[in-house]
Amino acid sequence: MARAFNFCAGPAALPEEVLFQAQEEIANWKGVGCSVMEMSHRSKEFVSIAEEATQDFRDLLAISDDYEVLFLQGGASSQFSMVPLNLLGDKTSADYVNTGQWSKKAIAEAKRYCDVNVVASSEEQNFSTVPDFGQWNLSKDAAYLHYTPNETIGGVEFDYIPEVDVPLVADYSSSILSEPLDVNKFGLIYAGAQKNIGPAGLTIVVVRKDLLGKAKSFAPAMFDYQVHAKAGSMNNTPPTYAWYLSGLVFKWLKRQGGLKAVAEINQRKAEKLYGYIDASDFYSNPVEPRYRSRMNVPFVLANSDLDAKFLQKADEARLLNLAGHRSVGGMRASIYNAVPERAVDALIEFMKSFEKEYA
Repeated sequence: MARAFNFCAGPAALPEEVLFQAQEEIANWKGVGCSVMEMSHRSKEFVSIAEEATQDFRDLLAISDDYEVLFLQGGASSQFSMVPLNLLGDKTSADYVNTGQWSKKAIAEAKRYCDVNVVASSEEQNFSTVPDFGQWNLSKDAAYLHYTPNETIGGVEFDYIPEVDVPLVADYSSSILSEPLDVNKFGLIYAGAQKNIGPAGLTIVVVRKDLLGKAKSFAPAMFDYQVHAKAGSMNNTPPTYAWYLSGLVFKWLKRQGGLKAVAEINQRKAEKLYGYIDASDFYSNPVEPRYRSRMNVPFVLANSDLDAKFLQKADEARLLNLAGHRSVGGMRASIYNAVPERAVDALIEFMKSFEKEYA
């Protein structure tokens, strides 16, 4: 049976080319006689895989030698603790922007370690927009500012990078590698892999070297960025197979023409889907157009009683994982890099036919 189109928010679709290459190599990687899953992480074979993947990731984002790139476990949620534990230094407060559920989780965790100043929030607008930067209440003594450039659940995306006088920290889990990015504007970027990089189990951290070595004395060793940097992300056994698969994705992105070419496709996919939703009286999107996510497109039906029928029919049409997050309901189509344009076209055609039948 042909593969379905997968709109899952994470773990998300992977490029078919990558899956087929991994399938070919799963039992015997390049003739060595075993799978990457079975290799020692310290073997010359896996070290070569890790080094090549790291360099390809650096190439895609043009990351300078001023930054370390770490391949870690624990998901992006572990970074909610690791960031304050490593970046607070001798300061006692940090600035956070609240634009959705993942921002709220980061804020709640940071409060375990420091005073959190929420500089701006769109919660009163039901997380349907991004607060105007001119209205942000920035602190004078914050150790850093944390924000979430793309909120996976609410489908809200910043269309700019904030300029602040402290290290800028960003949770790029659901929009990393979707477009070119000036890493030099950040002190630290982190991203769970399972949306736009590779399979679940891996988190990538890009951290400016001058921010290392400042972890709290009570921080566990595995929560100290410097420990991982000194060990080449191998202080313990890393998620080797996820690292390998992510490396295949980086190669695939390069073959697509790099992030500029990928960004053009992503923009086209998003414009198609939002264009159809806006032209319909049957579907709607709650986000202010300027801040609509290119990666995660939430939408609701005019009659919510039809939600279950919509999802049933979508599954039958091999359009999978379109249910909205459990906290907000409705529908959501995640259209990450690996979701082909023809998948968006197929979704729109299905939405048209469903509207014609049930409107």
